[in-house]
Amino acid sequence: MTNKLMNKIIVVSLLAFFSLFGNNVLACSNFIITKGASIDGSTMLSYTADAGGFMEPLYIHEGGQHKADDSVAIYEWDSGWTKYLGKIKQAPITYRVIGNMNEWQLTIGETTFGGRPELVDTTAIMDYGSLIYITLQRARTAREAITIMTDLAEEYGYYSSGESISIVDPNEAWILEIISKGKKEKGAVWVAKRVPDGHIAAHANKSRIRELSENKDECIYSKDVISFAEQMGYYDRKSGKPFSFADAYDPEEPSNLFACEGRVWVIYKKAAPSLNLSADYFRAVKGAEPYPFSIKPDKKLGVKDVANIMRDHFEDTEFDMTKGTAAGPFGCPYRWKPLGFKIEGDSNSYDWERPLSTQQTAFSFISQARSYMPREVGGVFWYGVDDNYSTVYTPLYCSITKAPECFLNADIANFNLNSAAWMFNLVANLAYQKYSYVIKDIQKEQSTLEDKYLTYQTAIEKAAVELINTNRELGIEYLTEYSNSQAKNTMTKWTELWKQLVMKYNDGYINDVTKDKGRSPKGVGYGNDFFKQVVKERPGYYEMKWRNPIKSNKKKK
Repeated sequence: MTNKLMNKIIVVSLLAFFSLFGNNVLACSNFIITKGASIDGSTMLSYTADAGGFMEPLYIHEGGQHKADDSVAIYEWDSGWTKYLGKIKQAPITYRVIGNMNEWQLTIGETTFGGRPELVDTTAIMDYGSLIYITLQRARTAREAITIMTDLAEEYGYYSSGESISIVDPNEAWILEIISKGKKEKGAVWVAKRVPDGHIAAHANKSRIRELSENKDECIYSKDVISFAEQMGYYDRKSGKPFSFADAYDPEEPSNLFACEGRVWVIYKKAAPSLNLSADYFRAVKGAEPYPFSIKPDKKLGVKDVANIMRDHFEDTEFDMTKGTAAGPFGCPYRWKPLGFKIEGDSNSYDWERPLSTQQTAFSFISQARSYMPREVGGVFWYGVDDNYSTVYTPLYCSITKAPECFLNADIANFNLNSAAWMFNLVANLAYQKYSYVIKDIQKEQSTLEDKYLTYQTAIEKAAVELINTNRELGIEYLTEYSNSQAKNTMTKWTELWKQLVMKYNDGYINDVTKDKGRSPKGVGYGNDFFKQVVKERPGYYEMKWRNPIKSNKKKK
């Protein structure tokens, strides 16, 4: 088979694959900050869980001791935990998990890179979601988590397509990339690489690990990761080129560079503008250098910095999604799905940009893990629902014994005004209609709440540490009550904001209901650029002037 024919088959297969798994492929984003790159010596991970039609209740696992013959039923995460995949052995002890962080401050996130479609094994048991949450129940450190994940995939088979998985504990941060061997051979090939201390790293649905290292303190991998690639024709040792996991198992295409690597470029650009990284790679310029696996930021980062970096639509770049005709009259940076489109009579394929902030986010978080504190206090799970650009990150400590009720009510098929997922969704959807105006109201309340929680943090944690040191259970109760009260406060404030926005932007006006009972609303029109476009499209149609009668071409008899 010729290389040209093989490449054509790969492209067709990838297009079919992306069509089949379109809701989740090219969706989520991860940003890792090592302790040496953070202001307070914490490791951090930011994760956006993005998929259309997706509202996810906050994940909770109580933890406990189990019998030797206990088993666990595995259900596929992408199906909403409804598709049964099989059973696995239960661990003797499992740990408490709140969201994607467990009581040992271990945090795990992911992005789907898809990769070779022929390597999906739908007969296996462990899907990527189950790997994450089962591992959170069983592991205390990042290295332990890598061993557990890869052992589970080996024993029970790996069900999903290719995944990049962020694994962060109070001391280290790793990225594990894993893909199945297909239906003919159980298990998976994988590589895990440590993010050097003092560095940051990002991945967004494109494999990021290239050359392997023999230093097991910084890189570990399956024994057959290279030989399997050779067996499948993905790598030729005789070529003299060093083996690259990304090139072998997730070949570059303009579509996955454009939709995925642009988000990595933005994160690195914001965190280290001094590097002046080119946009060429994500713009699919032939021969452009791939972005580094990790970089050193220009300055150390805090929780607020991470949130600001992740809230992005390519603003302040030449790709700013709030500008141009596609943004509409009110500078809306969102592009409705599908991202890919074609024009009748045009043989070209087109794609909208894929930013870090998207309307389809179900939930996102910023985890904060600190080795110098008691673990009950050191782990903070800053949690937000819906679009991360307009969410509020609310602190949930990793040791809490009760989850906020407003985060447990999340179901796309059941509308609920007591659900944070629905309330934040309502506010975000109001913004999409008159974006340049509404987003400012949202950001004002968002900043007020987040700044308050960050200001409270030092005092709350000082009291919590004192309690933990004298009475652990009382300290955990204190953190549980604090986390729940702040979540309730967020929900209350956002419900009030929604009501105010509905009244203020009623019927397309901007209305001050405090004046004359709202009887004098302000019409703001559409803006000069939009007006010019409208007039250009229909010359003379909207012009207000006396018009001459239209002469008839019919001759009088």
